[in-house]
Amino acid sequence: MNETLKSIAERYSCRDFTGKALTDEQIKSLVQAALAAPSGMNSQPWHIIVVTDKKLIDELDAEGMKILASAEDKSAYERFMSRGGKLLYNAPCMVIITAENPQGSAMDCGILTENVALAAHSMGLGNVIVGMTSVPLSGENGANFKKRLKFPQGHDFSMSVLVGEAKSTKEPHELDMGKVSYVN
Repeated sequence: MNETLKSIAERYSCRDFTGKALTDEQIKSLVQAALAAPSGMNSQPWHIIVVTDKKLIDELDAEGMKILASAEDKSAYERFMSRGGKLLYNAPCMVIITAENPQGSAMDCGILTENVALAAHSMGLGNVIVGMTSVPLSGENGANFKKRLKFPQGHDFSMSVLVGEAKSTKEPHELDMGKVSYVN
């Protein structure tokens, strides 16, 4: 099996990070992998925000958990509490992808997101693709967070990837061949 297929097969969603900071070289490699993503008509509809300010990540985490705790449906809150009580899993680095039209550019931003996740895994880093970053960004303090994160004018949240040294490992999910049809 070649290295690319091996990374795809072995990657899993890491939900517990040590908190150890990434090196400048690791961050540079993640950014280059993100920017190498293809997009329709090479439109590159995204903007990439690399967050290594652990205090800010922790503030986003706390705000998100507060919002989930106050929601009428407590299922998401309870799920995160059962995983250690952290929305962002103590990650030391968050790659946020924004776009002017996140719905219209979802495929392009998704490709970029997967590039970051696979690059991180290939470098021996744990990672998880998360949409829950939208929780604190859409709450009452969302505009302030977007300003602090330097969202470009007119851009909204698309997706994020948490990256860092994994505290523990797990097996990737099982492949469900029932999801495949062949037409010959």
